Amino acid sequence: MNLNNVKVPKMPGGGAASALLKVGVIGALGLYGAANSLYNVDGGHRAIVFNRIVGVKDQVYAEGTHLILPWFERPVIYDVRAKPHLVESTSGSRDLQMVKIGLRVLTRPVPDQLPTIYRTLGENYNERVLPSIIHETLKAVVAQYNASQLITQREAVSRNIREILTARAANFNIALDDVSITTLTFGKEFTAAIEAKQVAAQEAERAKFIVEKAEQDKKSAIIRAQGEAKSAQLIGQAIANNPAFITLRKIEAAREIAHTISNAANKVFLNSGDLLLNLQETNLEPTGKK
Repeated sequence: MNLNNVKVPKMPGGGAASALLKVGVIGALGLYGAANSLYNVDGGHRAIVFNRIVGVKDQVYAEGTHLILPWFERPVIYDVRAKPHLVESTSGSRDLQMVKIGLRVLTRPVPDQLPTIYRTLGENYNERVLPSIIHETLKAVVAQYNASQLITQREAVSRNIREILTARAANFNIALDDVSITTLTFGKEFTAAIEAKQVAAQEAERAKFIVEKAEQDKKSAIIRAQGEAKSAQLIGQAIANNPAFITLRKIEAAREIAHTISNAANKVFLNSGDLLLNLQETNLEPTGKK
């Protein structure tokens, strides 16, 4: 059958439908282009653009609204604010004590190097780089110190870890804002040894105090004995030089006894001689030497 001579009847209104179809396609393409040609970069973020023809562009886009070619380009947005990362690692010290150390690290990508970071590490650069370099750094630094030095020189240990980590992270275009040791846990044997050492130190201090107290008591007894001997010597000299000294002491004793009895609530009936109150019989005249 020869189809060349077959005539196709024209549909009424075909030109209008074709025109409407063209307008619809153009409108859809325009709407798609308008919706996908703009993108926003929020505060604290940076963007790079991947082009289907040339690959990742070297330009880094700051905060704000930017233009791209729909379908040919797509933005990749990075958060350049510092993020905390908590990492725990168990390492051996120089004296072969097992130490569990916890580290808190604040990291952020270097904004100017975002294209390189995307090419080499991708978007999840932290998970690919930080755990390995942190564990390796912790093991290397802890192995340089004894277990006791990790406690007494904690600031130096933290500074050493920070210096090494900063240099290692810089090789991957990652900046470290802060590194701090959060936890430091030792094995049961070492912890028990520390507690025993503290108890022994407290016992030693207590024994030292007892010895010092005994020495002070000894010195006090010597000084008191010397004072009493000196007092007895002076009393003996006073009695030898003036026998009335005994009479003076007797008067003072009688006055004290009388004062005590007068203030007592109970009534006392005793001989005045027993209470040294018979002062009227006392001879107050000094006895001269014959």
